[in-house]
Amino acid sequence: MSDAELTVGVTGAVATVTIRNPTRRNAMTPAMWRRLPVLLDGLEADPAVRALVLTGADGAFCAGADLGDLDELLDANGDAGIAVAAEERLAAFAKPTVAAVQGPCVGGGCLLAVACDLRIAAPDARFGVPPARLGLVYPAPSTRRLARLVGPSTAKFLIFTAELIDADRALRVGLADEVADDLTGRVAAITAAVAARSQLSIAAAKEIIDDRAQPARIAWWHRKVRDSGEAREGIAAHHERRPPDFPWSPSAPQ
Repeated sequence: MSDAELTVGVTGAVATVTIRNPTRRNAMTPAMWRRLPVLLDGLEADPAVRALVLTGADGAFCAGADLGDLDELLDANGDAGIAVAAEERLAAFAKPTVAAVQGPCVGGGCLLAVACDLRIAAPDARFGVPPARLGLVYPAPSTRRLARLVGPSTAKFLIFTAELIDADRALRVGLADEVADDLTGRVAAITAAVAARSQLSIAAAKEIIDDRAQPARIAWWHRKVRDSGEAREGIAAHHERRPPDFPWSPSAPQ
């Protein structure tokens, strides 16, 4: 029986999805790719969850696709494959997502991290996108998302050379947002801050930044500022020098 799995834990308002495949540096099997969207659906629907952390077990983030199952991945019809579906679901997750990266973050693992909103790296993190080492063509949505994040030149460097880059270089090119000696503590601090902020502000910003909000939707968000009482509470809390108790929830009727 395989010990490759995705596990979920929820602490307060933060859910953590952990990639586990100990014999293959947390490489993703086909079953794990299929499982991720199902887990994300459940966590997105949970009103208690305000942020999601994606990480790997035992000092590694994810070494990409499990090449022992390569035939199934090659037969997955390119952009319509199971890995792309998992990445797209992660990128579309309605709540803030943080990749907590330590050790290898390679191939499909790197693209999962890229699909998150933020990437916080430990000093030992190593990032790489090696399709040219394997004779593969990465799916267009994944490749374009990488290029939007780091720019075309850096995306080409990573793919053309298949070289791994360290955490400091990842920070310089925009692949990592921070390098933290205390990865667990820093990610906990970030997600705690996110959970305490206006979820209306965050949800609207995520849609707009990701270019998923059409003009009618943007106008809807602005109406929600007034209708929800979110801004009134935020401003009142500011004047009264107290923590705000924001009323709006993503689970409220839209």
